[in-house]
Amino acid sequence: MSQALQVVVVSGGAFSPSRTLVLAEAILDELKTRLTLESHLIELGDIARQLGGALSRQELGPEVEAQIRAIENADLLIVATPVYRGSYPGLLKHLFDLVDINGLIDTPVLLAATGGSERHALVLEHQLRPLFGFFQALTLPIGVYAVESDFANYQITSEPLKTRIRLAAERAAPLFGVSARNLLKIA
Repeated sequence: MSQALQVVVVSGGAFSPSRTLVLAEAILDELKTRLTLESHLIELGDIARQLGGALSRQELGPEVEAQIRAIENADLLIVATPVYRGSYPGLLKHLFDLVDINGLIDTPVLLAATGGSERHALVLEHQLRPLFGFFQALTLPIGVYAVESDFANYQITSEPLKTRIRLAAERAAPLFGVSARNLLKIA
């Protein structure tokens, strides 16, 4: 029996309830239908005050330090962020500023974002991919972007979004030894 993948989900929103968290959890749930995994969820809002008060990693408390170590040791990282004023939140960037420069080399990263309109969809390509490119991480080719109208009462209601989530999970699974043939049996 193969060992469970260690999947770390970073939800970059600071508020609850959160469409960003709902999206991240939907991606994780879809991956669970294809892969044997153990997940660890990091909600930025839960660590925001401790994280924001630290100028360096040495100033972090044990809780935030443990979250950063989880990121660095992930087999797969899912990073979901809300889009504010055309970009991801500065506190999310600060979190990754404290990650070891070599901590994500060759780590697969599935990117996701939520925004108020389709106009911000390129945040995946123009902001998140470069961030993880700096770390030499392997950003997966299929990202997931959602807008407010894809949700009702913090539940995903959009069939095209559900399809995109399935596609992202389907394309991620082969990186971990799940063949396309096995994926067809699952679908």
